[in-house]
Amino acid sequence: QVQLVESGGGLVQPGGSLRLSCAASGFTFNNYDMNWVRQGPGKGFELVAGIGNAGIRTFYADSVKGRFTVSRDNVKNTMYLQMNSLKPEDTAVYTCRTGDGTYWGQGTQVTVSP
Repeated sequence: QVQLVESGGGLVQPGGSLRLSCAASGFTFNNYDMNWVRQGPGKGFELVAGIGNAGIRTFYADSVKGRFTVSRDNVKNTMYLQMNSLKPEDTAVYTCRTGDGTYWGQGTQVTVSP
């Protein structure tokens, strides 16, 4: 059974940091590019960051470049998103998915508020 399980979300003050994790099981993790997407209140999905299957290639949305870092551990079958200098506009449900969109997690809520 394929599972992508996110964790690490929560409430943080502006300027703070969070680290999200995405634990994968049920498929060959290191065969897939992986993405983080987010959906803020009243907004559509935004592709936030992605990482190649070997963990070498990465990309970021302009809105998070320089503040977020995506990484993965193919031994632990886990992807991470380190989020620094968080802003209220980063408030969203953050979801991990395979790069081709085949598999999606359920999402974790990140709220940035004083």
